[in-house]
Amino acid sequence: MSAPEMNASSSFASTLASGPIDERKFVVALARGLELLRAFRPGETLLGNRDFVERTGLPKATVNRLAYTLTTLGYLRFDESLGKYALDAGVLSLGFALLSGTDTLELARPHLRAFAREVGAAVSLGCRDGLDVIYLETIRSETALTLGLASGSRLSMLTSSMGRAYLAVQPLDVRTALFAELEKAAQAAGEDGPALVAAAKREIENFAKEGACFSFRDWHEDVNAVAVPFREPRERRWLVLSCSGPASSMGPDVFRERVAPLLKSLARRLGETV
Repeated sequence: MSAPEMNASSSFASTLASGPIDERKFVVALARGLELLRAFRPGETLLGNRDFVERTGLPKATVNRLAYTLTTLGYLRFDESLGKYALDAGVLSLGFALLSGTDTLELARPHLRAFAREVGAAVSLGCRDGLDVIYLETIRSETALTLGLASGSRLSMLTSSMGRAYLAVQPLDVRTALFAELEKAAQAAGEDGPALVAAAKREIENFAKEGACFSFRDWHEDVNAVAVPFREPRERRWLVLSCSGPASSMGPDVFRERVAPLLKSLARRLGETV
């Protein structure tokens, strides 16, 4: 596969970081179409061709063809009055299929509810998606004063405890490749990529001792969090549990001494831990 094809977007590069690609089997057109769907961010309902071009790095002519195809298949809906696209029911049906088909999620929900009540904070279950981590489920206690993130919300793999926990259990070669792509993506977004990578690496180095990864005001200025990875028994993929709360009332000591041990215990009940 040629470099121009693979450099069209960061998700192509993150796919390479996961392992070798069989060029005979990899369908570039399909990957590009999925990139358009991934361009939508939480809270966004409409995107135009210019948005797609900026976020995917694909040529405008390619974006036009892909958007037309996805609209024809029911994954996008075109608003003629605004000249923009919205996600359509096809995407929703895929999301429901994923959630309803995840045994671990069904098993985890009652435990997540009990954990949220006991700790008085938000608890989430997530997995990797490209260069981000994504919430499969999140439950907040009635007293939790945290950001209102919901299922489908994306978090930075570098600054979130969930992303750091995922990176911590990856083979060294995979983690090294991911760090390179994450640094490049951060710099392209105008952020200090080397500093973000360095901070993430420091937390990951502590994982062997702590059995968890933390994020103290790194992802958001008033959010502290801890995360623990575990391997799903049936599909053998890595999932991550995280708990977050307001930094103003739940300091680092609370997460290290109280929340982290409880979260590690929950992870052991749901799957295999390190």
